[in-house]
Amino acid sequence: MNLHLAIQGATTSERDVQRLAGLSGSRAILRTGPTAFRLTDARPAPGIARYCERARLDYGFVPENRRLADMRLAVMDMDSTLITIECVDEIADMAGVKAEVSAITAAAMRGEIDYPESLQRRVALLRGLEEGALQRVYDERLRLSPGAETMLATMQAAGIKTLLVSGGFTFFTARLQQRLKLDYTASNTLEIANGKLTGKLLGAIVDAGAKAAKVREVRNELRIGREALVAIGDGANDLEMMAEAGVSIAYRAKPVVRKKADYALNYAGLDGVLNLFG
Repeated sequence: MNLHLAIQGATTSERDVQRLAGLSGSRAILRTGPTAFRLTDARPAPGIARYCERARLDYGFVPENRRLADMRLAVMDMDSTLITIECVDEIADMAGVKAEVSAITAAAMRGEIDYPESLQRRVALLRGLEEGALQRVYDERLRLSPGAETMLATMQAAGIKTLLVSGGFTFFTARLQQRLKLDYTASNTLEIANGKLTGKLLGAIVDAGAKAAKVREVRNELRIGREALVAIGDGANDLEMMAEAGVSIAYRAKPVVRKKADYALNYAGLDGVLNLFG
């Protein structure tokens, strides 16, 4: 199977591209974006990873015949993946407990704390917060990750269905679904009584297992195999859903996720996902 070496980053110099072409044995260079390149007929070599790390470049060997049009479903996490923030941390800031909640969030994303336990502990700290704080977080702090709209628009134009599956909250996934025309979502629901958060969740927790189960449910509904699915995540609770996909991508992810994913994007935006496909 012929391989292409996809190279991209926040910036990509001609010198870097030429050096990587030499390391990989590629004789043809194709520009696929402002800071993205394909090196055709490339071969893996030990120096490539080290060079890209020093140059702050993302790289990946991709099959020559892999096409975006072959994908039928794109699955993505929400917090710190589709969007730049962790919503629960920003809600906690409104309640004056961000430091405590952020520490639990970070430990959970590294896989050091069981996710359901970590979520319950974080949500409990939000008890008594006015419901209006959720809208403030959405309006004032929620931002899409760089390249998110380009990635989604291109995928949707190619007929790919989209699933946003999150250990975060329906308040945000519902609004993003409408805004970005996403096909499916799954997330947790905060309990609210008398206009205030109770510190509890409604229904079963959307944890790593539930994320993977939702992916399988949608995959079966669409009658597609795992090879037609691409999944994007950043935290330990995304690993099970990413394992359900034919192509898994770690986006600005924790080390445990980068280690297990097929590809890692540490410097490019989410539109960098597109450069891993023909």
